[in-house]
Amino acid sequence: MRQAGRIIAKTMREVSEAMEAGKHSLLNLDSMAEKIILAEGGIPSFKGYKGFPATACIAVNDGVVHGIPTDYIIQKGDIVTLDFGVIWQGWHADSAWTFAVGEIAQNAQRLMNVTKESLYQGIGKAKAGNKVGDISFAVQNYVERNGYSIVRDLVGHGIGQNLHEEPSVPNFGKARKGVPLRAGMTFCIEPMVNEGTYRVKTLSDGWTVVTADGKLSAHYEHTVVVTSDGPLILTSEED
Repeated sequence: MRQAGRIIAKTMREVSEAMEAGKHSLLNLDSMAEKIILAEGGIPSFKGYKGFPATACIAVNDGVVHGIPTDYIIQKGDIVTLDFGVIWQGWHADSAWTFAVGEIAQNAQRLMNVTKESLYQGIGKAKAGNKVGDISFAVQNYVERNGYSIVRDLVGHGIGQNLHEEPSVPNFGKARKGVPLRAGMTFCIEPMVNEGTYRVKTLSDGWTVVTADGKLSAHYEHTVVVTSDGPLILTSEED
């Protein structure tokens, strides 16, 4: 899983560095991601999963998650979420990150900042002896204190030899509730934060989820393992 995570981090870095306004379509970014993952010896875990047609889920502006890449060309001021899954020797990792395309509006930057920090607030509670609800409460509390809303229809998840495993890891809930955390557990923490209502809708393609009110959304995700010394992020290029 650590190696799968490293491949994701490398892919995330290289694709995001290529995201120049007016230059690449979402399909280009998807193709780029697939080439990097395969070159590194990984397998794209999203492609073909329940019929999903692409390597990457890519969401733009009011996109929340599960966006099917299209021929849309990214523009200055967009915020774009890249979401990749990789299999390495039978083990999965999964990560998402929201990026700015050029200079973006102040409200978009603040949304991104708060969402990213909420991820780390949640990761900080991924300790043996805590419960899933401690992660959930930390994320929700930080997001709502900053005036945003947490998507309720989609949650984080366990991960390992399958892309989605137990336990579910909601981004909302009560502290000290839910599944106890033990050393060795691996799961994805992934706040999806909306500028307006928490409500979402799925487009006619059957996959792409967008905000119900058309306002912005941001999404950050890491694969994490609980250790006796606290949480360890697996989806980074560094140890």
